[in-house]
Amino acid sequence: MAAPMSNVDEIRNRVILGEFGVKNVHTTDYPGNYPGYDDTWDLEKFKKTFRIDIVHSDEDTLEFDMIGIDASIANAFRRILLAEVPTMAIEKVFIYNNTSIIQDEILAHRLGLVPIKADPRLFEYRNPEDQEGTEIDTIQLQLKVKCTRNPRAPKDSSDPKELYLNHMVYSGDIKWLPIGNQADVFADAKIGPVHGDILLAQLRPGQELDVVMHCVKGIGKDHAKFSPVATASYRLLPEITLLQTIEGEQAERLKRCFSPGVIEIQNVNGRKVAKVVNSRLDTCSREVLRHDDLKNLVKLGRVRDHFISLQEQGWRSLFYCVLFHTSL
Repeated sequence: MAAPMSNVDEIRNRVILGEFGVKNVHTTDYPGNYPGYDDTWDLEKFKKTFRIDIVHSDEDTLEFDMIGIDASIANAFRRILLAEVPTMAIEKVFIYNNTSIIQDEILAHRLGLVPIKADPRLFEYRNPEDQEGTEIDTIQLQLKVKCTRNPRAPKDSSDPKELYLNHMVYSGDIKWLPIGNQADVFADAKIGPVHGDILLAQLRPGQELDVVMHCVKGIGKDHAKFSPVATASYRLLPEITLLQTIEGEQAERLKRCFSPGVIEIQNVNGRKVAKVVNSRLDTCSREVLRHDDLKNLVKLGRVRDHFISLQEQGWRSLFYCVLFHTSL
């Protein structure tokens, strides 16, 4: 069990989850509010206390902790990730042939929202007055698909997957057409849609699509298609404190009150004792406060300056861009 905090420190540093409400929600550590505490802004102090810890990362998801900052700064990071980090997205759609049932405008809109895998740091912003793109500011893509009947389809079949060829048009059918020296410069980049299984249209025999697209560099503030993340969120780190030893049947019920992995039962001298293992997995449902014999044995809170941030889809390049800009 953690050492108890003073009342002032708790007000300053913890959000307390009660049975009928939440306390200490607002930030109060501004200069002069607490005698004996120096809360004036100091850049050097901020550099020493603020840190970012990478918890998990893969191609689609990044989870990291921001420690030592106020909610306003954490929210600024979130808004930057959503709206101010550049990416490449389809801006111009040239439809040479579209005999599908999807109108040209709808097809162009669907194509514009397909996430494109390309490093925006390697491209320049395109001048709006330029009619033709160049190798330094434009990526050219092509979608050319024609649906035909399958000559080998069973005669008694009614399944479109067996009757037709190329009747489902996916984002994986979009191909990269290098401009200028792009084939040599980006030989290992594998430019194209991030996911190849996004359904764009359905065709029937005789219908076809012949489309050329131009991708340019932009930011989410101008259009949502340039936003590099599908989700950018943060939450405060949960804190669970056991006020006394909980064992036996109570320990088992306490474990069921929290998300899996938060509370574990340990064998201590032949007794089943509840221990807090990983409080960050808790969803703060406050289920434990519904049990009269448990609610006074547990204290629920959140660490005010510890933010768990979750970003999904295309985070890698945007994260490095944010770190670069904030370091200037």
